[in-house]
Amino acid sequence: MTARSVDLFTVEVIKRALVSAAEQMFVALGRTAKSSVIYEVLDYGCAVVDRAGRMVAQANGIPPFIGVLTDAVRDVLAKFRGRIRPGDVFMTNDPYMGGATHQNDVVLVAPVFFNGELVLFAASKAHWNDVGGKDPGSWSPSATDIYQEGIQFPVVRLVSAGEEVEDIVEMVARNVRAPELTLGDMRAQAASLHVAARRVAELCGKFGVEAVLEAIEISIDQGRRHALAELRSLPHGVYEAEEFIDDDGLGGDPVPVHVRVTLSDDEFVVDFTGTGKTCAGPINCPLSVLISTVKFAYQSVLSPHAAPNEGFFAPLRIVVPEDTVFNPKRPAPISTYWESDAYSGDVIWRALAAALPDRIPAGHFLSVCGTTVSGISDETGEWFFSVEPNAGGWGAAAGKDGESALVCTNDGETYILSAEVAETRYPLLVEQFALHAADAGHGARRGGLGIVKDYRIRNSRASVTASFGRHLYPPWGFAGGHDGSTNGVEVYYPDGRIDRRGRLSGEVMPAGTLVRFITGTGGGYGDPMTRPPEAVRADVENGYVSREAADCVYGVVLAGDPLALAVDARATERRRAKGNPAGSEGSPTASKENPKASKAKPRVPKATP
Repeated sequence: MTARSVDLFTVEVIKRALVSAAEQMFVALGRTAKSSVIYEVLDYGCAVVDRAGRMVAQANGIPPFIGVLTDAVRDVLAKFRGRIRPGDVFMTNDPYMGGATHQNDVVLVAPVFFNGELVLFAASKAHWNDVGGKDPGSWSPSATDIYQEGIQFPVVRLVSAGEEVEDIVEMVARNVRAPELTLGDMRAQAASLHVAARRVAELCGKFGVEAVLEAIEISIDQGRRHALAELRSLPHGVYEAEEFIDDDGLGGDPVPVHVRVTLSDDEFVVDFTGTGKTCAGPINCPLSVLISTVKFAYQSVLSPHAAPNEGFFAPLRIVVPEDTVFNPKRPAPISTYWESDAYSGDVIWRALAAALPDRIPAGHFLSVCGTTVSGISDETGEWFFSVEPNAGGWGAAAGKDGESALVCTNDGETYILSAEVAETRYPLLVEQFALHAADAGHGARRGGLGIVKDYRIRNSRASVTASFGRHLYPPWGFAGGHDGSTNGVEVYYPDGRIDRRGRLSGEVMPAGTLVRFITGTGGGYGDPMTRPPEAVRADVENGYVSREAADCVYGVVLAGDPLALAVDARATERRRAKGNPAGSEGSPTASKENPKASKAKPRVPKATP
């Protein structure tokens, strides 16, 4: 780098101002969107990207969304270089291009000019309720090719020099089930980009374009040097792990996810050679989002609070063979990509857990547990879409119990849909929303609890789509901790039938049907027999652990009334001296066993509606 002309105080001011521009873009989109999946759930991400397609600053949102925005900008540059003008907005959602997740998640990119010079790009990615396809809500656990999952936009110009391209807008409107809702979200997303653009222009007016660009170069170099310093502090070596996705998305064989992580002074290499092939069902993960999720796992291990710019990720190298579940071949379906993508980060953590026991927790419920409840309202005659993730249990760590009712790693800063909004906006009645105590995830530190949420359908009919991975394979326990519990869906029909499974695909249900969404408990950490007896007593009183598990698993003998329990210290000492005859379900190493022989029976609540 040439001699610095911008002092470090000014560099820091510019860095923080660019982060602020991304955050103001984020707030503007949330305040102006029409769909609850955006304004309530915050299912979107925003970033400022430089004119070379490098990450500069981001607003904390969904990690797989933020990380792909650089690829989307590079695709804009590759197609439109030399033809980009002030006031343009570009759009893409093609899963086999950069910037991709699934078609519902649409990227908009706007160039930022100052005095006629292209300086930066503002970019955002947001979930649209519907983009066509065979099922309401578009993403479908039963899709067999990408054409069933909705319209695909290669990089196209949505706004040209400040004017909407009418042909593109009409194409969007004709291919979605709720055009007014979708176009409202689209325009809110486009408008939010201009909020960031104005903030960047103000910054350039105050400090000058050259100072802003130099500050970006300095901050990227700072990120690279910080990452290398952190990398040198980690235990170098080669670490491997393997997990299994429940099936190929259509009920076929389990899909292996294998990783080999190599840590050295200057590289953090993640190699997925040995992972399963492209799947028949829609759990395939586009390469762009796979890379983004690996970046998230990398940062969480290396330096969680570092500024996540392009330089910070420079030591990361990713190897992903073609024609695999993490790098599928067109036109393989991808609409429930999170069911494999989430494993890519989790298996990295599992590989490194033994080497970094103080940094990495046990396994968590993993899946987005995404749901769409939709239909044509009896009252208004218009489409409604309730789209949301579900929270679940995280794994315990060396110094703490796992978090309960928290969204999965892939959902980052998103929220669950509140019962009040669900009942106000949609023909649904929320009859239960509670923690799910599955008597699993036991350990010296206990895994966090999942949730149980009941939706009673009040419309004459509604279509329900859900994809709950980890339906067969529970979150892994660590260092002697027990495995957690699985995710699943139960449907209670008015005629008395009960259905239990992990996926529903656009299934039409009559009024009165109750749909119960269940998420799992995270894995435990450490030998349960070493958990403080008073903590076990509190767990039993709170309903987190059964009295039977307190005795058999934790070796804690309790006496007294169920509402006023006390630890029998002498009996507990004798009980713990005998040990746990059932042994530990957790393992500090990755499983290599036959997946068919190790499938855990799903754990579900005993209660009925």
